[in-house]
Amino acid sequence: MSFVRTLARPMLASSFVLAGLDKLKNADDTAQQLSPLLQKAAASLPFQADEKMLARVIGGTQVGAGVLFGLGKFSRLSATVLTVISLLNTFVEWRSADISTKAGREARRNQLLKNVSLSGGALLASVDTAGKPGLAWRAEHIAADARKTAAEARKTTGKKLHEADKAVRRAVHATGA
Repeated sequence: MSFVRTLARPMLASSFVLAGLDKLKNADDTAQQLSPLLQKAAASLPFQADEKMLARVIGGTQVGAGVLFGLGKFSRLSATVLTVISLLNTFVEWRSADISTKAGREARRNQLLKNVSLSGGALLASVDTAGKPGLAWRAEHIAADARKTAAEARKTTGKKLHEADKAVRRAVHATGA
């Protein structure tokens, strides 16, 4: 892992870990803030779940993904999870912010910009291949190699068939048939 990644991942992850710990510590507040979304989520689950438990799951997921990302383990998957959670938090915080005063509107805008920036950083990290080709690149190049091999095989087969046809015509002509 490069020096920049070694330094940047824990820096980015720290915000998510602390926010997740805060969600776990204040599960009642988190459940209240996320209530509209958690009600829908709880209703769609095949088992009984209350909003406070779902808030804890979100907080725990955020802490776990943040720690994994900070350590560089499953970094692309954990960054993807952090991106989703960050976008969810961005929407909820933007929607529930106090905009009755000018200071409230400024605070809402600043919080939105911070959250969008964190989401962008996590999204960028989710596609970082650490200098190694990703699966899509590998698949694309394997397919291109297969197409090239198939084209060469068709060309070689065509030449061989043409040579065989010539040999058969010569043999037929030589026998006088």
